Amino acid sequence: MPPLKPMLAKAVDGIPEIGDLAFEPKWDGFRCIVFRDGDELHLGSRNEKRLDRYFPELLGPLKDCLPDRCVVDGEIIVTIDDHLGFDALQQRIHPAESRVARLAEETPAELVVFDVLAVNDADLTVEPFRDRRRILETIGAAFVAPVRLAPSTLDRDVAHDWYVRFEGAGLDGLIAKPRDGTYQPNKRTQYKVKHTRTADVVVAGYRLHKDGDGVGSMLVGLHDEQGQLQHMGVASSFRASLRAELVETLAPHVVEDPAEHPWSAWTNPEAHEGGLMPGAPNRWSQGRDAATWVPMTCDLVAEVKYEAILNGRFRGTTRFVRWRADRDPSSCDYSQLEVATPVGISEVLAAKG
Repeated sequence: MPPLKPMLAKAVDGIPEIGDLAFEPKWDGFRCIVFRDGDELHLGSRNEKRLDRYFPELLGPLKDCLPDRCVVDGEIIVTIDDHLGFDALQQRIHPAESRVARLAEETPAELVVFDVLAVNDADLTVEPFRDRRRILETIGAAFVAPVRLAPSTLDRDVAHDWYVRFEGAGLDGLIAKPRDGTYQPNKRTQYKVKHTRTADVVVAGYRLHKDGDGVGSMLVGLHDEQGQLQHMGVASSFRASLRAELVETLAPHVVEDPAEHPWSAWTNPEAHEGGLMPGAPNRWSQGRDAATWVPMTCDLVAEVKYEAILNGRFRGTTRFVRWRADRDPSSCDYSQLEVATPVGISEVLAAKG
C-alpha cells in the first residue's frame, strides 16, 4: 500500500565487469510507483507525493494495460522531437488545473516500467529481480503507448553500446541490477553508471552555504561565440573544511561595484522578460535573487566535473575539481563541451537485450 519509497542506486565508476547483473538505460524523468486496485490508481513520486493530477493522460492507458491489482515501478518521461525533454517534464508540475490539462495535450507524458512489486495477492518485493523481470515481461506484453516496457540486457557489450549511444537521446547512463537482489525500498542496492566529464569554467560569483558558514556554491559560466559570459549553473557539494577555506580564497576577487559585473542586469526584473539571459536564475531557483549571491571579477578559472548539458547549462550536480591558474578566463568557452550524436527515444524503447 502507498506510500512507498522506491529502491535506489549508488554511483559507480564504469560498467561493472563482474557479477550476475541486468543492465537498463537510465532514464531522465520523474520516478513513479504505480499502485492499481481495480479503478483506483495511485501514482507515487520518489518523495511519496502523488503525481496523479499532473499526468491525467496516463490514468486511462494504465487501467487499460495493467493487471487489475498490481504495483509497478517506473519513470515518467516527456519526449520532444523524439528526444527526452526534461524541461518540458518539469513544466508539468503546476498548480493550475487548466494548465495541467493543456500541457497534457501539448506535451503528453509516457511511463517506462522497469520493475514489478506486486500482482494480485503476491508480494514480489521478496523475489529476486530475475523472477520479477520475467513476470514484468509477461505483463509488459499488454503494454501499449504511452505505457512502455524498459529494455533490459544481460550482455555487457550491448550495455556498453547503450551507454555510449543512448546519451544522444537524452539518457544519462545505465542502471545495473543484481539479478538475485530483492526489492528494498529506499536502499541503494543497485548501481548507476553516469556520464561524467570535466570542463574549465569562469567563476563569476558565489552563494553562502544555507547554514551561513562558508561557500555553498559557486556560480560558473562559459563564453559563447560572441565572447559573452553565459551562466552555466553552479558548482557545489563542497566538504565542510573547503567551504570555509573558499571564503578566504574568493574574497580578493569580490566585485566592489556590482554594476561592473557582466551579469549586473540580473538585478533588474524587467531584464528577464525576454527569456534566458546571462546570469539569470531559472524557474527552479526557488526565489533566489541578486541579493543572495556575491558577484566576482570573473578572473578565476576552475575545473568542474559535470554529467550533461541541458539547454545550454550543466544538468545535475556539478562538482569542483581544482583551480586552473594556467587557464585564461577568455579561453573558457563552449567548444570544450562534448556533444553526443543524436539518437531517437523511439530507438531506445525498441532496443533488444
